[in-house]
Amino acid sequence: MKRFTSAALMALALAAPTFTPATAQDEDSAFVTFQVLKPEVALTAAVAAMESCRDAGYQVGVMVVDRFGLPQAYVRDRYAGLHVFETARRKAWTAVSFRTDTMSLGETTAPDGMMGAIRDLSEPLALGGGLVIEAAGSIVAGIGVSGAPGPDLDAVCAEAGIDAILDEIAF
Repeated sequence: MKRFTSAALMALALAAPTFTPATAQDEDSAFVTFQVLKPEVALTAAVAAMESCRDAGYQVGVMVVDRFGLPQAYVRDRYAGLHVFETARRKAWTAVSFRTDTMSLGETTAPDGMMGAIRDLSEPLALGGGLVIEAAGSIVAGIGVSGAPGPDLDAVCAEAGIDAILDEIAF
């Protein structure tokens, strides 16, 4: 019987999620597998969203976060406001955290509604412009746009960012 050092076992454990995609048969496994965007793909989405807004006459900031809400790519157009970094980050984080677009979350968390207390939390931003990026039925990232004249327009630009990478993430 071959014995492994703790370092070898740790290396195997860290590499295990990359061997095969998750399937229903993996329920007996001690590991989970997941997909995240490569940084280059995240950057492509961010730039495409920014350029979509620029073409419409808006100066914005765009953040793409991974499925855990950690930043992967950020771009800011030359005249975008100072607030767009935080706002775009929080929109993208909120989308992946709540697994929904932030425009819908804004409606669900109306101040007088049953879910209104979500607005009292420090991180979520229930303001349109944050979308989840999905591939093969799983959330792989989130994108947040801030700086257009309205959150609905931020969402249009975010959708353009996703559209720019659809061919790369379709599997």
